[in-house]
Amino acid sequence: MTTGTPPPNRPRRSRARTLLPLGIAAWLVLEIWLLTVVAGAANGFTVLLILVAGIVLGAAVIKRAGRRAFRNLTETLQQMPGRPGAPATPPAAPSAGKGNGFLMLGGLLLMIPGVISDAAGLLLLLPPVRSVLARYTERSLERRMRAAAPGGFSDAFQQARIHRPDGKVVQGEVIREDGTPGRPRPDDGEDRPPLIP
Repeated sequence: MTTGTPPPNRPRRSRARTLLPLGIAAWLVLEIWLLTVVAGAANGFTVLLILVAGIVLGAAVIKRAGRRAFRNLTETLQQMPGRPGAPATPPAAPSAGKGNGFLMLGGLLLMIPGVISDAAGLLLLLPPVRSVLARYTERSLERRMRAAAPGGFSDAFQQARIHRPDGKVVQGEVIREDGTPGRPRPDDGEDRPPLIP
C-alpha cells in the first residue's frame, strides 16, 4: 500500500566521510609495509625496540603534558577574580600552556605502532612546529566561528538547553519594573504542595 508521500531523500555523504576510511586504510598498509622494510634492512628485534621505545617515549610525553596542563589549570583557578589574594583582572592565558594538546597528540602518535606515526609524533615534539600548528588552528577556528550561520550546530545546543522536555517548573513571582502589582490569582491564598516530592 502506498501513502502517496515521496521517499525521503538521503543526505549526501560529505567528501571527508567518503575519503577518511580510504585514507586510514592506505595509512595502515603503508605503516605495515614500512615496518617490513625496516625489519628486512635490520632485523625483527630492531623493529620491536623501535615500537617499544615509541610506546615508552609517548607515554612519558603524555604524562608530562598532562601534568603541565593540570598545573596551568590549577594556577588559573587560583588567580580567578574574587578569590583572596587574586588580581582584580582575569589572568591572561599562560604561554607555557599553549600547545599542550599538540604535545599530547605527539605522544599519542608515538605510542601508535608505525614509522610514519612515530615521525609525525617526533615532529610535534618540536616547539616551533607546535607553535605554527597552534596559530594555524586558532586562525582556522576563528574564521569558522565568524562564518557560522545562525541556526547552526551551536544554536541547536542552545535551544536544546533552553527548551528541555522534562517538564520542570520553577516557582517564582513576577515583579514588574513600574512597581504595580500583577493581577491577583484566585489561588494565591492557598498553600500549594511542593512540585518535587
